[in-house]
Amino acid sequence: MVVVGAGVSGIEAARFLRAQGAQVTLSDGRARDKLPAAVTALQAQGVTVEAGGHRAATFLGADEIIVSPGVPLTTAPLQQAQQAGIPISGEIELAFRHLRGRTVAITGTNGKSTTTTLIGQLLAEAGLPTQVGGNIGVAAVSLVGTARDDGWTVLECSSFQLETVHTFRPDIGVLLNITPDHLDRHGTFENYVAAKLNLFRRFGVDTLAVLNADDPTTPQVAALLAAQRAPVMLFSAQRELDEGLFVRGAEIVCRTRGAEQVVLHRTDVSLPGRHNLENILAGVAVALTVGVAPEEARATIRRFRGLEHRMELVAEGSGIRYFNDSKATNVAAARVAIEAFPSGLHVILGGVAKDDNFAPLAAALAPRAASVALIGQAADTIAAALAGRLTQPVTRHADLKEAVCALAQRAVPGDTILLAPACASFDMFDNFEHRGRVFKAVVQEVISHARSEAS
Repeated sequence: MVVVGAGVSGIEAARFLRAQGAQVTLSDGRARDKLPAAVTALQAQGVTVEAGGHRAATFLGADEIIVSPGVPLTTAPLQQAQQAGIPISGEIELAFRHLRGRTVAITGTNGKSTTTTLIGQLLAEAGLPTQVGGNIGVAAVSLVGTARDDGWTVLECSSFQLETVHTFRPDIGVLLNITPDHLDRHGTFENYVAAKLNLFRRFGVDTLAVLNADDPTTPQVAALLAAQRAPVMLFSAQRELDEGLFVRGAEIVCRTRGAEQVVLHRTDVSLPGRHNLENILAGVAVALTVGVAPEEARATIRRFRGLEHRMELVAEGSGIRYFNDSKATNVAAARVAIEAFPSGLHVILGGVAKDDNFAPLAAALAPRAASVALIGQAADTIAAALAGRLTQPVTRHADLKEAVCALAQRAVPGDTILLAPACASFDMFDNFEHRGRVFKAVVQEVISHARSEAS
């Protein structure tokens, strides 16, 4: 067996396969001294490590190749192996072959991690044996040993992971939304949608798909599922549904077979924004389906505060609130973050563009933004997209600290400063988490300075 990529999923896949008695080669394009320390332990367990590039001969001699999600399938040795008929699978596929119990899989462009975490909490706090992993940072294959016949495994699945599944068939699949993202990897939006839909291609009468009724791609997904006679449960944050979960005024209602019950009230949800409301609806839909009582779901929702770097309230100082949504790495995510606030909003945008069209941000910013600060490689591109569409100040800044300080000087009590970059982070930071941590540190510095000035 050959495992490609020495990241979290690749290391865990190699460790798992070796424990199963397989002869394993771990291949990575990085130099050996750049590989994680865990690779040394794998070698001690008998895993062969090939660093500094992928060798076609190794790939062509494999019984099967397990490819990490960060490695494009267009990599030349992978294409040669595919043409030679060698099976290429991902770590999610490998894990599914061995997992016991039932599985929930969550995908979508935005909101996956929040919804995955929420579903895990909803099930666990209702007393169901539950474990959570996948794209959220815990390799699915590492959960095989703790899976239970009477338990649930909740998996976040990215489009990269879904490219390489062949038998993966969770009991419940959740699709939150699909908007343009990762086009640098997938090439076209149609290819990206096809990767997401790969989650549902093996669904049937004994599976359930939970879909966002308001997403433009839902009719396409629903048609696929109808052809397979797979049941669907819809949710909507914008309109009443004949069947499913929806918002009606201050109530969140579940309607099935003509009967309805109020499951939650809007006041039970602490997270801001319509997108977070959609995440809550999806999570509750899964919970009710597996038998969680409405009152148990309600108690969990009231306690749920979301995840770090995802519409995270960092602090409030001088009457100004600071929100960290560093995970908003594409235009769609940034737009829904912006739309979560009514007015008095100062937004930080910029980083590495992901082949996005930034013009739609103008419609969200115009009625509610007080100013916009731009950073990173995409600053000029964003400025051009917003030119002539906003009357508010749009300024460029050398780095994140300068942007935060400038916005803090412009803001007045009652205003909000929001980091929602609409871009990847790799021009200035290691990842979106690093960007979010820097933002939070700068915010604390700004607030402390303001307090010392006032005292």
